[in-house]
Amino acid sequence: MLATKTTLRACGAVARAQNGVATRAMSTKMSVREALNTALLEEMERDKDVYVMGEEVDKYDGAYKVTKGLGKKFEGRIIDTPITEMGFTGLAVGSAYKGLRPVVEFMTFNFAMQAIDQIINSAAKQLYMTAGTCNVPIVFRGPNGAAAGVGAQHSQCFGAWYGSVPGLKVFMPYSSEDAKGMLKAAIRDPNPVVVLEHELMYGTEFEMSEEAMSSDFTVPFGKAKIEREGTDLTIVTMSRSVKFALEAADELAKDGVKAEVINLRCIRPLDKETIIKSVIKTNRLMTVEEGWPQHGIGSEILSTVFESEAFDYLDAPAIRVTGADVPMAYATNLEKLSLPGTEDIIRTAKRITERKM
Repeated sequence: MLATKTTLRACGAVARAQNGVATRAMSTKMSVREALNTALLEEMERDKDVYVMGEEVDKYDGAYKVTKGLGKKFEGRIIDTPITEMGFTGLAVGSAYKGLRPVVEFMTFNFAMQAIDQIINSAAKQLYMTAGTCNVPIVFRGPNGAAAGVGAQHSQCFGAWYGSVPGLKVFMPYSSEDAKGMLKAAIRDPNPVVVLEHELMYGTEFEMSEEAMSSDFTVPFGKAKIEREGTDLTIVTMSRSVKFALEAADELAKDGVKAEVINLRCIRPLDKETIIKSVIKTNRLMTVEEGWPQHGIGSEILSTVFESEAFDYLDAPAIRVTGADVPMAYATNLEKLSLPGTEDIIRTAKRITERKM
């Protein structure tokens, strides 16, 4: 089991603290992959109705090893499927109608396009169409956004797509705590949840607090996290882009610019209150996302601010930093130019903080 060593370290630390050997809050490192694995393990132990379905999730332990070891522990509840997203997603949605709690893994959310009818028409709309009589407790999860050198068919961010759909809740985790808490919250929710993970973050390790190591830890829907406080500029972002925003904030601080970095975490529902409060404090706003600019998440955030009392507090135009408005290239140099990075954020931040309305 992926989470075994980490969990044992954590349990040992708790035991030592209880015996008076240590009193400080325990924390330990865990990769995003381990965090997701642990969340699945804990929820499958907690609820026998939870099962996982997808391509290569059992015998191969998952394309990204998120389900490693779970097939042996939960026989018959980690189900390998043929390469037919429309088919196995439809089966999972049907089982959710009858009270089971499926977790559908897509090898990439680009392939979830094959199952978009089931996700939207069969799952997201069902509670409304049945006047609240048919819940659909299902999770759709897997890697989203750009990978590395895999071309346009594997490199699209679907945040804006799913974030626009009534009936869905949509998480975009950044850290290991995000990943664990979000997946557990998603599995426990009585209605459809999309968890858009990032392939390039699976192996990244983060500190896990004692609270996050608890089997009862969840991340609430619609609640952003201020990763870094600041007074000069609000940077709102999500998923892997949080990493670049934090790196940019470190560099900007050397020039005396204090950037506040908001990890949106959940894009539907959107934590408008946290964004508005931050903009009122800093008087400047930038959004960062990997997706395309037109009709993107950043556009929604900007409109939220423009339509609120925060608009009167802006001292400079609000600006979006996004992926390029093109299908993703296969060539490494073109791929790099298509995605927003630390330098793009720094350059844009300097432009915002140097001008006024």
